[in-house]
Amino acid sequence: MNLGGRVALVTGASQGIGHACALALARQGASVAVAARNQQKLDALVAEINGAGGKAGAFVIDVGDEEQVKAGIKSVIAQFGKADILINNAGITRDQLVMRMKRPDWDSVLNTNLTSAYLCIQQVIPSMLKQRWGRIINITSVFGQMGQAGQANYAASKAGLIGLTMAMAREVASRNITCNAVAPGFIETSMTAGLSEEFKQTAVKTIPLGRVGSPDDVASAVCFLASEEASYITGHVLNVNGGLLMG
Repeated sequence: MNLGGRVALVTGASQGIGHACALALARQGASVAVAARNQQKLDALVAEINGAGGKAGAFVIDVGDEEQVKAGIKSVIAQFGKADILINNAGITRDQLVMRMKRPDWDSVLNTNLTSAYLCIQQVIPSMLKQRWGRIINITSVFGQMGQAGQANYAASKAGLIGLTMAMAREVASRNITCNAVAPGFIETSMTAGLSEEFKQTAVKTIPLGRVGSPDDVASAVCFLASEEASYITGHVLNVNGGLLMG
């Protein structure tokens, strides 16, 4: 999966899955633009990639802010010359039962998890169309496929990403641009760290492989979909869930 000469943009790269994706893409030879809100964490990630012989740049972007997305991606392309691979990974949760969920919590999750992906895609597409090559990979969730009580906003945003993935795949396929999604199950990240140990143990019992996944499990799937080896795959949702959801 040689990605030498490619430029990848990863949102939500300061921690968890995004952090693992940035490192994995760099190991495969891609130059990586890492985006998130935390400058300090981004700088540490860039130093790690550059220290290992890779090439990376940090871009402070709040993907919930349209103007920051536009300006940030313009800076990415100015620095690296192009954008070949987009990993829409940024995401938040604001969990609550629907009957108690406040409208701002609904809006913030949909804006950060779904609308941001549309905005980022819109900004990188001209570069991909120009070179007639591109990879768009949206990080969705098993809960966008099967739902989850108390996460109606999160599940809706992640289900929306699946629809966006398929629509984009049809729009840009003729230009040799693929658009796919990766749907993680239970992954050990800061987002799941707050769950009780009892809940985690119960969750593991529902996973046929008998363990919680790691960010690297997801990053490996992302690297595959970004590679030439996946050139005939588009509009697909790749499940990385240990068998939690099949079919």
